[in-house]
Amino acid sequence: MRLIAFVNSNGQPAIGARIDANNLVDLTAAGLPDSLDELLRMGEAGTQAALEAMNRRGVVTPIEGLRYLPPVRQPSKALAIGLNYIDHAAESSFAPPKDPVIFSRYPSSWVAHEQPIVRPRVSTQFDYEAELVAVIGKPGRYIPKASALEHVAGYSVFNEGSIREYQLRTNQWTIGKNFDASGSFGPELVTTDELPAGAKGLRIRCRLNGETMQDADTKDMIFDVATLVAACSEAVELQPGDIIITGTPSGVGLARNPQVWMKAGDVCEIEIEGIGLLRNTVIDGA
Repeated sequence: MRLIAFVNSNGQPAIGARIDANNLVDLTAAGLPDSLDELLRMGEAGTQAALEAMNRRGVVTPIEGLRYLPPVRQPSKALAIGLNYIDHAAESSFAPPKDPVIFSRYPSSWVAHEQPIVRPRVSTQFDYEAELVAVIGKPGRYIPKASALEHVAGYSVFNEGSIREYQLRTNQWTIGKNFDASGSFGPELVTTDELPAGAKGLRIRCRLNGETMQDADTKDMIFDVATLVAACSEAVELQPGDIIITGTPSGVGLARNPQVWMKAGDVCEIEIEGIGLLRNTVIDGA
């Protein structure tokens, strides 16, 4: 399934299942929850109910003109991974990490597909980062790598907009990764049955104003999705709706000569094969 969080015609949050390129079935109108967070917490029963509602073709809504919401509204945890592609570690002048580099990202720091991302007024170094997102569907702590993918409900796309001046002020990256509305997440959640195991072998690209800036393959991640799920679960119990933002490949603006920064009026597109295209314009903060 391809699940979309959106605002319905009554101005209320809803979720839908895409049935073709142009339409979705409104699952909320069929009696299911108004957020994917809640649907994921229902486990297999939620998945089955969503499939049945999609097949009944109840309230069909056009996708054109849809106001998207981020796929997951309020994850209990959003864990991001740094330096997870060898070429990106090299361009950033870091040795490839021996263990996953894990930090947090807050829901206030991202917007949905087709919503503007914000370059804050205190920064001129607003960078793009194309990333795969793994969305947790089954809770667990101390999850073995061998069974880690059983805990993943699906995948999505993330633009981890980074405020480089603030990220690089200290060894802790948190502030530079969490400016309000500096990143984006979407457009939809694609369930694992529609993709290769671990979403491995998918082309991942970033285009800025139509120019390709990043072009790689998810198989090139240093730590694959199973490894990341297992590693994160050593510290915290992963819950349905939690997300793991799995790292960006080489080609970021910081590492270019001359450097490239996003500015007001730019259009940034992140595309992952088989998952979708996440598009956002850039605006200046107040």
